[in-house]
Amino acid sequence: MTQMMTKRIPISEVRWKQLGRIKQAGQTYDELLGEMMQAYNRKELALYAISARKGEGNWHKLKDL
Repeated sequence: MTQMMTKRIPISEVRWKQLGRIKQAGQTYDELLGEMMQAYNRKELALYAISARKGEGNWHKLKDL
């Protein structure tokens, strides 16, 4: 089980209200931020896949590895 730590993160009132609007009832801010990080990681992976399909970037064929 993960040990919970209490940390303070400076945040504007506007951003706090935005987070409050998307947070589900009973959901912790830690859970909300975890879901947001997962969505961000999925988006980044999708962007990498798109660039690979276009032949952009430094990609290697698996057979060459």
